[in-house]
Parts: sequence; C-alpha cells; structure tokens
Amino acid sequence: MEQQELVSIIMPAYNAAATIACAIDSVLSQTCQQWELVVINDASGDETAEIATTYAARDSRIRVLCNEQNMGVSETRRRGMQAARGQWLALLDSDDAWKPDKLEKQMRIAGAGRAQLVFTGSSYMDSLGNPREWIFHVPETITYRKLLKQNVISNSSVLIQKDWYERSILNAEDIHEDFVCWLRFLREGGIACGIDEPLLIYRLSPGSKSGNKLRSARMAWRSYRLIGLSLPETAYYMSWYSVTGVLKHRHLRMPKEERR
Repeated sequence: MEQQELVSIIMPAYNAAATIACAIDSVLSQTCQQWELVVINDASGDETAEIATTYAARDSRIRVLCNEQNMGVSETRRRGMQAARGQWLALLDSDDAWKPDKLEKQMRIAGAGRAQLVFTGSSYMDSLGNPREWIFHVPETITYRKLLKQNVISNSSVLIQKDWYERSILNAEDIHEDFVCWLRFLREGGIACGIDEPLLIYRLSPGSKSGNKLRSARMAWRSYRLIGLSLPETAYYMSWYSVTGVLKHRHLRMPKEERR
C-alpha cells in the first residue's frame, strides 16, 4: 500500500470549550490516520486552550498554538496554514465534526489527481449536539459562475492543496471570507470536486456570523464587490443568494428556544 500524504488539519478556536472536544474526537476517529491537527487558540477566555492541550499531551499528532491577543478567524486560520507541515490542508471549525471516513474518501480523490479542492455534503446538529434530519447535498463539480449563485462549499468540509489555499485565502472579517476564497480559487483555474455524502456534521449556532440574516446579506454584498463584480452583477447574484438562502433556512429553522 502506498504511503498516504500527510494532511494538516487547521482548527481555529475561540471560546470553544463546550464544543472543541467533539471536534477533536471526530478527528481522532478518522479511518485515515496520516494527519496532524493544528489547533490555534485565539486568546479564548474559557478553557479552550486547556482542553486542546490535554488532547495534545495524549497524541503527538496534535499541536496547540496560542495567539497572544484575539486576531479573528481569518488571521488565526492563516497562522495555522503557515504552521502546517502537510501539502494538503483540511479545515475544521472547533464547533463542527466529521464522519469517520471523511478524510479517507477525500484523499482517495486527491490522490487520483482529479482536483485541488475536495468538499462534501453536510448533515446538521443543533447547538447542543442533537442531530437534525436534513442533509445538504452538493454537486460532483462546481464552476466559478455556479458558485456565485450559491456557496455549496462548506468551510469545514474542505480538503485543499496548501499552495492553492495560500494563494486564495485573504484576511477580512466583514465578508464571507471562505466564500471569497473558493471563488478566487475557481477563478484562477482550480478544480473542485464534491462528494455528495454528509461527511461533515455542521453545528447550527444562533450566534454565528451567518446567523444574523441581515448582517449575512451585507457580508455577501461586500464579498461580491470584493472579487470585482459590477453593481448589476452583484444585484443579480444577490437575488440568487437570497432565494437559495431562504430555501435552506426553511430546512434548518431553529426551534424558538434556540433563537432567544
């Protein structure tokens, strides 16, 4: 059997004491074991660093970096990328989780040279970890123009070549920085393949940036403008953003007690 390439898993973490153990456990359960996990604690005020350090003491593949001051998720993720030793990066937010065969299935496609980015479908859990029934399906491939209509690439599902990610990532907190990253990747000729299986378990959080619909829409507008779309083009794709967002929200509408 061929030696698998090292996958560097990048996990920014800010005040994630309630969820980070679940995220790390899902990495430890991967059937693909050729990985390193780089946790970057973004100056959390809770026990995030202590929990991550406890895991690192048990498994040498886990490293914990700590920002001296809060830097935000974009800059924190960039720091993780710079510390990564592998040529493939997998992104995992500290409140999400993976199915055990997620990396194995992605590396099978990556090893065949079919794409520089591999993403997956998603299932969902609520803020307490209780599963939701709906599954987000993804296409086998995605183009730049199609992605403009709807971001089907969930950040925590992504496996990407490090050099491509380094060229596409940017530091910005008031946009959908992951969306812009994938658009830049595709515009520059990158190939993205989707695995239509819910290999990511996405945690719904009413406090997330995208949880506020008005703020999310403003961030989408800025994202479109940042990548160079004209005002008419931005208006056109914002209409797609609004429709697909409403349809998705119908499936994922949170119980009233979670929206308080």
